[in-house]
Amino acid sequence: MTVDHPDEADDPAERKMRFLFQLRSRGVTDPRVLAAMERIDRGLFVRGQFADRAYEDTPLPIPCGQTISQPSVVGLMTQSLNPGPRDTVLEIGTGSGYQAAVLSGLCRRVYTVDRHRRLVQEAEAIFRHLGLSNITAQVADGSRGLPDQAPFDRILVTAAAEDPPGPLLAQLKIGGIMVVPVGQSDAVQTLIRVTRTEAGFDYDELRQVRFVPLVEGLGQT
Repeated sequence: MTVDHPDEADDPAERKMRFLFQLRSRGVTDPRVLAAMERIDRGLFVRGQFADRAYEDTPLPIPCGQTISQPSVVGLMTQSLNPGPRDTVLEIGTGSGYQAAVLSGLCRRVYTVDRHRRLVQEAEAIFRHLGLSNITAQVADGSRGLPDQAPFDRILVTAAAEDPPGPLLAQLKIGGIMVVPVGQSDAVQTLIRVTRTEAGFDYDELRQVRFVPLVEGLGQT
């Protein structure tokens, strides 16, 4: 009698171990963030011809001309945001829904917005499939935030602006943190962490990144 052994590349346990090792080697060290990313299968958020690359540390195309960020960047942004279990988080740029799903395991509630209706609907379907009931997704102009739900403990922006958008800064609680990529060039952007204090805002530069631009208004799809 012979026993077939699955190829290591197809073995979920081996794949998960390599995925987490990849995150740690790129600076994602917060155990809460690693645990949250271990729980959420990135493969559910990557479809079509790129599905077999879901566990690589690389950004991949998704519909509406957008991308799903590379896992290590998702991890580093989440780690820099440092969400707490009682926090309410606003995410600008739902995209595939992967970042919001990771955040859902780390905070009390996630509000996520995208200008593309198709992306919001597809992300909502995955959230329902995973039973992530603490995520509220909606179609909205992300550059304006969600004033009706403000203020927020944390704000995460997954598209690049020339400067941290004023409406989003205004929706951040005192003591709150926003992580946002900024830069006037598509090729050179800097991820920064903004902390709101009683006296104003403190800015820390984190690393070089590359994101799609933050666009005002709603998309056509």
